[in-house]
Amino acid sequence: MSEIDRPSLGVYDERAKDYAAMNEQSPYNALYERPAVIELLGEVAGKHVLDAGCGSGPLAQWLVENGASVVGVDVSEAMLEIARERGLSNATFHVADLGKPLGLLANDSFQMAVSSLVLHYLRDWEVPLSELHRVLVPGGSLVVSTHHPAWDIQLSTTGSYFDTELLSDRWPMGEHEVAVRFWRRPLTGMFAAFAAAGFAVETMKEPMPLDECRTRFPDEWEFLTTQPNFVFFRLKAIG
Repeated sequence: MSEIDRPSLGVYDERAKDYAAMNEQSPYNALYERPAVIELLGEVAGKHVLDAGCGSGPLAQWLVENGASVVGVDVSEAMLEIARERGLSNATFHVADLGKPLGLLANDSFQMAVSSLVLHYLRDWEVPLSELHRVLVPGGSLVVSTHHPAWDIQLSTTGSYFDTELLSDRWPMGEHEVAVRFWRRPLTGMFAAFAAAGFAVETMKEPMPLDECRTRFPDEWEFLTTQPNFVFFRLKAIG
């Protein structure tokens, strides 16, 4: 069984406020990742949605503001405190480790689920994907964003694209730079994990950032429009 990487969890617990502030404004999140996830989610009004790895709650807020009811789960209590401070009337938040069974959630209880930039912290995708399939109604949708292996290979210690390996990088958070660890796996490994859990891939996307990024963050625009940073999937629960 694969738990969320503990050193990475410590970073998010210790720097929760810094990360939450960065997430709201960063071109990688606000102008690239989150808009791509929202596009794949489509119409959410009237739907019960699981935000799996909700962090400080920016996506949960968008979901509620667009008519969904939301249950958010995250392994970091510090991040959940920030999510709860948003005062979302149609959302509840709970501590849960996606690397373990989600015993607090019933079978077939959500029409949609979303996992935004979370799965790369897990070595084993069997448990989280099986649990997300279990809590979705038949035919329910799961939207996933994760690191793109073609970019992360630059951090590889083996140099093999086809290995699944633990990588380390340094990211700015507020006035600090922190070490973060995550798992890199090939696209074939992702597709195999989705199929094994009972999901069919409806869409895979390598999107561009919003046009706003070009003028506000020209360096990030140049990077994000020439190299894949994240990869996005919309999946359907079958089987």
